[in-house]
Amino acid sequence: MEEHDEMIDQTPIAESLSKKIPYEFRQQFLVKPLEPVMVKKEFDVPIGDTPKSDENGVVASDYKDVKTEIKEVESDYKQGIVLKLPFEYIAQKNDEKYPTMDIKIGDILIYKKYGRANYFDLLKDTELVSMYDVIAIKNGN
Repeated sequence: MEEHDEMIDQTPIAESLSKKIPYEFRQQFLVKPLEPVMVKKEFDVPIGDTPKSDENGVVASDYKDVKTEIKEVESDYKQGIVLKLPFEYIAQKNDEKYPTMDIKIGDILIYKKYGRANYFDLLKDTELVSMYDVIAIKNGN
């Protein structure tokens, strides 16, 4: 995560792109996904004996011990820069009865990698993320 903490402010670029996008969205944020975040996770790996044949000719190993390995893998979460705000989010944001997070164009959304985000093929390299699937935000400025 440290490398993403030093990321330059994407707000001016996102705002200029947003003005050129001819679409408005109802319930989903249009985002530009960022590179996958790599995290370190522990995995338990069984340690087996040398494979041996039993009386029936079946070759098998006995697993009596387990060792823990640390591997760097992709996170279960994705990050994306907000390019367009959905209409319903803007309406709720302006209504005092519905407190919402303050999300702006250029902010970075955190959402599940295998959630309901959909590739938006009308604009290259973009995804649609439901406002209800946003896990966290990282303000652009």
